[in-house]
Amino acid sequence: MTRLSEYLLPTEKQPPADAEAISHKLMVRAGLIRQMGAGMWSWLPAGWRVHQRAVAIIREEMDVIGGQEMLMPVLQPAEPWRKTGRLEIDELFKLTDRKGSELVLAMTHEEAVTFHVAQLVRSYRDLPLILYHFQVKERDEPRPRAGVLRTREFIMKDSYTFDRDQAGLEERYELHVGAYDRIMQRTGLRFYRVESDVGMMGGLGAHEYMAPCPAGEDQVALADGYAANVEVALKDPDVQQAGEGYTLRGQELRIEPAIEVGNIFKLGTRYSEPLGASYLDENGAEHAVWMGSYGIGPARIVAAAVEQFADEHGISWPRSLAPFAVHLVALGKPGTPERAAADELYATLREAGVEVLYDDRDLGPGEKFADAELLGCPLRLTVGRRSLQSGEIEVQRRRGREDAPAIALGGDPNALLAAVDELWQSLP
Repeated sequence: MTRLSEYLLPTEKQPPADAEAISHKLMVRAGLIRQMGAGMWSWLPAGWRVHQRAVAIIREEMDVIGGQEMLMPVLQPAEPWRKTGRLEIDELFKLTDRKGSELVLAMTHEEAVTFHVAQLVRSYRDLPLILYHFQVKERDEPRPRAGVLRTREFIMKDSYTFDRDQAGLEERYELHVGAYDRIMQRTGLRFYRVESDVGMMGGLGAHEYMAPCPAGEDQVALADGYAANVEVALKDPDVQQAGEGYTLRGQELRIEPAIEVGNIFKLGTRYSEPLGASYLDENGAEHAVWMGSYGIGPARIVAAAVEQFADEHGISWPRSLAPFAVHLVALGKPGTPERAAADELYATLREAGVEVLYDDRDLGPGEKFADAELLGCPLRLTVGRRSLQSGEIEVQRRRGREDAPAIALGGDPNALLAAVDELWQSLP
C-alpha cells in the first residue's frame, strides 16, 4: 500500500536534539528510522525499502563472483571464540544460558563459518569456496552515535573465501575487489578503496571502502595514485611530516573524513589453524585452508548516500537506492476533477509496475511538497487544478530541484509511461 493516507511515514519538522550527522537528522525527519535505545534502531517501511535496495545490489554482485548464500546464527557457543583468542574482545557481547553454558552474540562470523568448513571440507576437490550471508551483528559499542552509522545492532553482508594456498586467496580477494567496486559504483557513492590495518581480524593485509563525507569518523590520506587509512599512511616510511601536514614523495597529502562502508581482509590461516579447517592435497598431505573475510554494511551505504547527496531541503536519493521512483502529489480535495485525474494517474503508474508513492492526504500543497523534498524520491509528479487547465503533469527532478519537461495529462497511457521512463533513465 503506497497511498500516504495509509502509509507509515512519520515525518518530522525538527531533528532529534542529539543529532549531529546529516544522515541522522534527515533519516529521522523523513520517517525512515526510529530509535528504541542507545545504538538500537528500527527501520520503518520507507527506510527498509532503501536498506533492501542496497542488499539487492550487494547480493547480485556476490552471486556474480560465485558466492553461495547461507545463514549462520547470531547466538553462538563461546568455545570457538576462545580457540581463536577473540573471546576477550571488549565489544563482544557475552552471556550464559540457563544451564550455565557460555555463549556470545556474534559481531562477525569467522568462527562460525570456519567451524562448519572444518567439518565439511576434506579434500582439495572441495575448494575453492565463497560463502556469504546477510545477518544481524551485535556489538557492545561504547559510544553509539550518528543514527545508523555507529550502532550496537546492525545487518552486515559478510563473505568468506576458502582456498588451497595464498595464490588462491589472492584470486578470491581480487574477485571481491571487483564486486565491491561495482557495488559502490552502482549505489552512486563517491568512494575510495584504501589500504588499512588488519586490526582485531588479523591476517596478511586489508583494504577499506571509504565514502567521503564530513560525518565520517575515519580519516583518509590521499595523493595522486595513493589512498590509505591515516593510521596506515603514518606508518609508511615515504610519508613525512611537513609543518602541520604530511607529504608523500614530495606530494602534499590531503586528509579527508570518510565513512567506512566495507572492508576486506586476507586472513590466511589465522582462523583455520586454531579451528582445524584443513584439506588433503593430491598426495594425501594435510594443509590448513587459506581464508579471506569481506564485510559491507547496507545501513552505512544508505547513510553515506544521504550524507553525500542531501541538500538544505532534505534527502536526494540516487535512483538505485530510492524507496520509490516517483512521488505523486495530488493537489485537490476528494471528489474534485483534479483528484480524480491524480487517482487515474496513480492507477496507470501502478499497473505498469512503476514504484510510486501517492500523496493523497488532505493537506495543503506546502506540507506535501516539503515532505516530498524531505523524502527525496528522484521524480515528483504533481496533479492539481493547474494541470487540468494546461493538460500537463508538472514534473520535478529531486536532484537540484529542477523542473523537467511536463507530461501530457489524460492522453495515451503508453506515451505517458514512456515519458516517465525516459526521465527516470536520465537521472543519476
